[in-house]
Amino acid sequence: PESSGLRRLWHCYLLILEFGKVLVDRAVVGILGPESFNINLDGREELLKLRDENRGMILMTAHVGCWQVAMSVLGFLQRPVNMLMRREDGDIDRHYYEHAGIPCPYQIIDPSGYLGGTLEIMGALKQGQIVSVMGDRLLGSDKSNTRVDFLGGQVTVPFSAYKLSSATGAPIVVFFTRKDGPKSYQVQLVKVIRVPQIKGRSAETFTPFAQEFADVLAGFSTRYPYQFYNFHNMWSKQKPQTKPTHEES
Repeated sequence: PESSGLRRLWHCYLLILEFGKVLVDRAVVGILGPESFNINLDGREELLKLRDENRGMILMTAHVGCWQVAMSVLGFLQRPVNMLMRREDGDIDRHYYEHAGIPCPYQIIDPSGYLGGTLEIMGALKQGQIVSVMGDRLLGSDKSNTRVDFLGGQVTVPFSAYKLSSATGAPIVVFFTRKDGPKSYQVQLVKVIRVPQIKGRSAETFTPFAQEFADVLAGFSTRYPYQFYNFHNMWSKQKPQTKPTHEES
């Protein structure tokens, strides 16, 4: 925050450079497979215990590291993975499975569908399945949002996942990845957020849980500033005018 002039340009250069590496890695995961990287998963045993609760699991990621790497190592859970995602017409951004020329390994839930995909998500969780969502960015039409403190200001984040967790009992598993070497990634279960059954539906009801996520994300992005890739102006009070290509909120 205190940087300016050439020093700020240098930080921008490093951020873009690391983001470029991640984009290349995403293609490599698809073309050569995840075994082409040394991927260290921290939290495997806890994930298995959460799976065995049979309440389903809300996997909450963010625009950090390479989320495709994280998704590629979930096979050991032996549960179907559903992903809340919408892609715009004309989008040329390719996911790792498209580089491999294989069908999407996930069940896609379109948030622009009926009730924002809520019924599909609840159905998947009740069957003990995994639902992947993004916790750090809104869809343009998402009305379930709240303001939380983040890196010295306030940002708007979705709280739909916390409502679903409250309704179904499914734990929210915050899952981040980071590149820590030319051919290696760390995939970490950072936090488990449990939302009790709550009668209220207002933003204020779920803000404390959204703040838990924001605090964890702030800690990660402070420690690894060149691996946080949410390029939307999160501090704007206006909703995004364009819908993101991969949004799992």
